[in-house]
Amino acid sequence: MEGSSGELVSAGAYRLVLITAPAEAAATLAEAIVQERLAACVNQLGPVRSLYWWQGKMESAAEVLLLVKTSVGQLEALLAKVQELHPYEVPEFLALPLSEGARSYVSWLGQELDAACSKDEKSSA
Repeated sequence: MEGSSGELVSAGAYRLVLITAPAEAAATLAEAIVQERLAACVNQLGPVRSLYWWQGKMESAAEVLLLVKTSVGQLEALLAKVQELHPYEVPEFLALPLSEGARSYVSWLGQELDAACSKDEKSSA
């Protein structure tokens, strides 16, 4: 991913998905998501401290925040993978729409995610 065109383009076909998980689970999730080409990229940030309500009590946990760059078309498969591998009964999974991005980055996202779709089409043929 060298250089940037310096031009913004529409990124409406893509999503930034937020997922939190304990560190070991986050690493496993990130690896599986990228390996299975459910996303072009996963950033692992943390540790972060999460405060939340669970079953009527305020809880606190050390977690890793995953920033997952994917396409609208991959969201269902991504959610299924998260539900399969995540240790929580109710894992965080929030898909945020993207409006614009640098032309070179959006192009790279498209190439990587199209490669995933091509791989799926070949394996189902």
